[in-house]
Amino acid sequence: MRHPASKTLGYQLIHVARLHRARTAKLLEGLGLFPGQEQVLEALAGREALSMSELADILRVRPPTASKTIARLSAAGLIERKATDGDGRVVRVGLSADGKEKAAAIAALALDIEAEATSHLDNKDRKRLRKLLKRVEKGFKHALGGEMDADDDDEGDADEA
Repeated sequence: MRHPASKTLGYQLIHVARLHRARTAKLLEGLGLFPGQEQVLEALAGREALSMSELADILRVRPPTASKTIARLSAAGLIERKATDGDGRVVRVGLSADGKEKAAAIAALALDIEAEATSHLDNKDRKRLRKLLKRVEKGFKHALGGEMDADDDDEGDADEA
């Protein structure tokens, strides 16, 4: 029996997001990671080091949440903590050599997941879907009274229609 809302856009978005998260979790397990940890490694990839508040802002979580994840990743040897010159209270975190390897593996994994998710779409439909999802996101942000992030605009997508 189908869910009563199964024909709504909201239901479809939630269902696809859950499937995406489940597939991601399964692949992360192969890397010895839990869902959410990959976001921290991705945020730190290509950066020298970030303060906990900078990292929390990027991840859109509260600093205590970021701190717990950093503690776990640090214990696994993927994160290095560095004291800030002049202020011993501010700790900056960056990827260890092992963390950089995991971040590279996560980047490859993300491409694999996207290829799986869009395997039934041609290139034109992939671009169209990306653009439509950005518009849906913009609608939600507007309804919530949120400001758009610098990376939320569609300027770079003009040729994707």
